[in-house]
Amino acid sequence: MNLFSQSIEQDVNIESLLTEKRKINMGISINELYKIQIFNGKKNESMKVFNDFKASYKNVDATIVYNNPTFKVWVGSYKTRIEAEYSLLQIKKKYPLALLIKPEN
Repeated sequence: MNLFSQSIEQDVNIESLLTEKRKINMGISINELYKIQIFNGKKNESMKVFNDFKASYKNVDATIVYNNPTFKVWVGSYKTRIEAEYSLLQIKKKYPLALLIKPEN
């Protein structure tokens, strides 16, 4: 017997709970999040808007999405609509055409 060995007794429900938690986590995807679209147009313009946004809002995620034939700039990643709407009000001060979206996979 090893002096430092340990024996762990685990409740039989733990493994089934972990399996259930993994299933739930796998079910969370981009389409369950709200985003704000601040631009829709040409590639060069989308890059300018993206860089301008990142300079002003350093702590907010942003990405450029290509949806033939246009480029879109999506910002934020909000779990609730109310959280997204609050950010939308702030962002609209600088980007008046911004709109709330719920992307599909």
